[in-house]
Parts: sequence; structure tokens; C-alpha cells
Amino acid sequence: MKYLKINIEENADPEILKNIVLQLKGVASAEIVDDENPESELKKAFAKTKEQLKTGDYETLVNDIFDIIIKK
Repeated sequence: MKYLKINIEENADPEILKNIVLQLKGVASAEIVDDENPESELKKAFAKTKEQLKTGDYETLVNDIFDIIIKK
């Protein structure tokens, strides 16, 4: 998978830019990363799990759990 890193100005709204980028053809996902205030990996994992439960994406949730178990 290839990634595109975009640096934004301080006064730009990252959520609006994320939504615009997600509408572009060929964009599978977009994530806001704050290098000055990074989230812990555990916090990101909980946020992802919460979103998967909200949207009913149980298959991906189960696959993610198995990936974690197998890696250990």
C-alpha cells in the first residue's frame, strides 16, 4: 500500500480536508496524524474497535483480534 503525506497549515481544519480527500477516486482511507501530539497505539486500537462496533463491521473486528492473537 502507498501513502500520501500532506502537511497542512495550523489554521486549516483537518476534518474538512479529510472528508474532501475521502471523496477522491482511488482514496481508500484517510487518517489525521498529529506529530506534535501523537496518540498511543492502544488508544488508536480502541477508537478503531469502537467505530467497527458502531458500523457493524464485525468481520473486520474479529479478523483484527485474530491478527493480534497470532502476532503474540
